[in-house]
Amino acid sequence: MKIKLVLLLFAAGCIAIIITSCQSEGEQMYNRYYTTGTLLYRSHCENCHGVNGEGLNDLIPSFHDSVYLRKNLGNLPCFIKYGLKAQITVGNKTFTGQQMPAQGNLTSIEIAEVLTYVTNSFGNKIGLIDAPKVNNDLAKCDGE
Repeated sequence: MKIKLVLLLFAAGCIAIIITSCQSEGEQMYNRYYTTGTLLYRSHCENCHGVNGEGLNDLIPSFHDSVYLRKNLGNLPCFIKYGLKAQITVGNKTFTGQQMPAQGNLTSIEIAEVLTYVTNSFGNKIGLIDAPKVNNDLAKCDGE
């Protein structure tokens, strides 16, 4: 009986190794960014945007509007790094007055990780946002 249990555990371990080794390098990178982005979201974003990305009524926008995220993908790194003071409309709601604080202490890779998490959670499926893209976007930030 012990031998069958050991063989069963060994087989399960082998299957797990095969499944994870079948991931492409891109899938592995996406998983690393997403996982670390989850932790960064919890420590830097969740307090205002909520556990489920729901935002806060008319004060703070939710992350459930993938249309806004897609249309502003190149601006999102700037919003995180330098904050946001402008009026925005997300999901037919206009947000004014509440300023998003700058997260200037985050590195480009950390911004990429949190954006990979946000843009692939809460009903969004945008894919990997990597550090080179964030660096490129940050170089284009207006007035910063």
